[in-house]
Amino acid sequence: MTITQLPFDITPTLTVSQLTRRIKELVEDDAVLGDVWVCGEISNLTQAASGHVYFTLKDADAAMRCVMWKSNAIRLYKLPMSGEAVQAHGAVSMYEARGDVQLYVDQLKPAGAGALWQEFERLRARLSAEGLFAPEHKRPLPAFPTTIGVVTSREGAVLYDICHVLRRRYPLVEVLLAPTLVQGAAAADMIAAAIETINRFEIDLLIVARGGGSLEDLWAFNAECVARAIYASRVPVISAVGHETDFTIADFVADVRAPTPSAAAEIAVADMRELLASIRVSEGRLVQLIRDDLGDANVRLAHQVHALSRNSPQARIANNQQRVDEWSRRLAMGMQRSLALRREVLNGAVRQLAALNPDATLARGYAIVREKETGRVVKKTAQVKGGKEIRVRVSDGEFDASAEGK
Repeated sequence: MTITQLPFDITPTLTVSQLTRRIKELVEDDAVLGDVWVCGEISNLTQAASGHVYFTLKDADAAMRCVMWKSNAIRLYKLPMSGEAVQAHGAVSMYEARGDVQLYVDQLKPAGAGALWQEFERLRARLSAEGLFAPEHKRPLPAFPTTIGVVTSREGAVLYDICHVLRRRYPLVEVLLAPTLVQGAAAADMIAAAIETINRFEIDLLIVARGGGSLEDLWAFNAECVARAIYASRVPVISAVGHETDFTIADFVADVRAPTPSAAAEIAVADMRELLASIRVSEGRLVQLIRDDLGDANVRLAHQVHALSRNSPQARIANNQQRVDEWSRRLAMGMQRSLALRREVLNGAVRQLAALNPDATLARGYAIVREKETGRVVKKTAQVKGGKEIRVRVSDGEFDASAEGK
């Protein structure tokens, strides 16, 4: 049997996408790589605007790109920092677009505190189910507390920082300290007892505080007895445990969580300088309002005084006097016109009477003849027939006469 070799290579040629897809299928078909825990150190961790988290997991000899989708990242207590040792659970696959083999992480926890972390998550879930973290149980902080209780260590910088901020912002407030251990096996019971004890005093607000530290250092503030003591507090509680990136069970139960003890003091009281500035602004507004009100009142008063002066008895009397004067003037003028009219009528009558006056007629040479016996005016000659005695009146007197002839 003779075998003849062809003069060309029959090995199939793959595209880049075909190759990456083949590698991806091989990786995803591996049962171990589909459900794996990996220990390593976090580096280059970033969280995109979408909420997805990208980082590198490395050890002394190798590094692997990792991706944690937003749906898994939001379940984290907090994001790890670069340099932290963690345990990451997930599945290995390939990002075909770049040809990178990546670990797609769905769980992430500190490598050195796995047991504590699990205990923390169990207690948090149980207390949350009981309603200790419910928003409706959160109380507002008093605007102007007179006495603030502080539960923290007598030693260290925490108490100093709180008092320094309070003295700078609102020196009128008093601080009542309930000293306690904040670390160690006995710390949790002492913190709970201090919270219960200080609630018996006349305080308006309570700050539970501790400086930063590791998860183990802050563990006393994750104790159930501390959580229940905070929940049962008579006054609102500000939790200020650790640094801004640290979270404890006490933070979830408290009415307000402060990122640091100094921030707790900032939250607890108002700034005296801002209050004074606000008072000065309010004072200026009040003075202006009073001036405006006084100006309006003066205008209204002037109108009312003017109205009263117009309607006062003196004004009415003066007005009535003017009317009387007017009526008197009209009456006088009416009387003058009436008298003039009557005088004119009288003069006419006088002229008429003068024209009819017998004396006037007599003055023109006429005479009035009367019967001497009867005094009747002689109008006809028949009245004096037979020589009757008559009396004749002329302009300057009378005389007797007798009628003779026919």
